[in-house]
Amino acid sequence: MFEKLVEIVKDYVDIDVSTVTLESNFMMDFGVDSFTLSEIACAIEDEFDVEIPDRKVHELKTVGDVVKFLEEITE
Repeated sequence: MFEKLVEIVKDYVDIDVSTVTLESNFMMDFGVDSFTLSEIACAIEDEFDVEIPDRKVHELKTVGDVVKFLEEITE
């Protein structure tokens, strides 16, 4: 799941995937703005066949937050 998530993020942000950790913050570490975060959320929804409520998108601040969210809703 982590690797797929990193692949999605790198499609939207120029990042060195080897530096991405669960603690990586989308806005602070990757420079993602709210529009790009919404685009990434849509790509995650498509890839994992899930729905992320709009209010939840802005609560997902780190890669780890997204992984935890996906694990909780795909159990």
